[in-house]
Amino acid sequence: MRIFVNIMQKKKKIIVAITGASGAIYAKLVLDNLLKLSAQIDKVGVVMSDNAKEVWRCELGNDDYDRYPFTFYAKMDFNAPFASGSAKFDTMIIVPCSMGTLGRIANGISNDLISRAADVILKERRKLIAVVRDTPFNLIHINNMKTVTEAGGIICPASPSFYSIPKTIEAVAQTVVSRIIDLAGLEDESYRWNED
Repeated sequence: MRIFVNIMQKKKKIIVAITGASGAIYAKLVLDNLLKLSAQIDKVGVVMSDNAKEVWRCELGNDDYDRYPFTFYAKMDFNAPFASGSAKFDTMIIVPCSMGTLGRIANGISNDLISRAADVILKERRKLIAVVRDTPFNLIHINNMKTVTEAGGIICPASPSFYSIPKTIEAVAQTVVSRIIDLAGLEDESYRWNED
């Protein structure tokens, strides 16, 4: 199936925030997918927490996160363009999104660049996608997800699907990432239930 992208479609400016929740494979695959879809994208800004770097090294066995051709920002760099709504970044993907990060966003606590950028995206009525990965959820988590949803955010649990019969751990994780890419408004080929 060929994908036709409207050449008049505005290219996306995307923030990728990577927190210290388990699930570095999701972050890696999101960055891989954004690289592959670069024709649809104007800019990608990436911010990682210190814990996210540790989790990446632990779970993926490397520190390749800094080898992507995107602009990386320090977690306390409030001079990053997306710390202000005037920069017009239209989509923010937090992948994976720790429950601590979600809680700060839900309560309007902008104490680092990730929570500030999320606050900006919500106040400007743009698209925030929080890929939460904890399990089980306690009532605080659920209430924070409700609050972020009511504020306009999208909660996208990192819950893989299996109807595409994935054969590798990357293919399993890609079922979540394909949903994230769809939510971000990017066009990509991926498995669609009962579509030829």
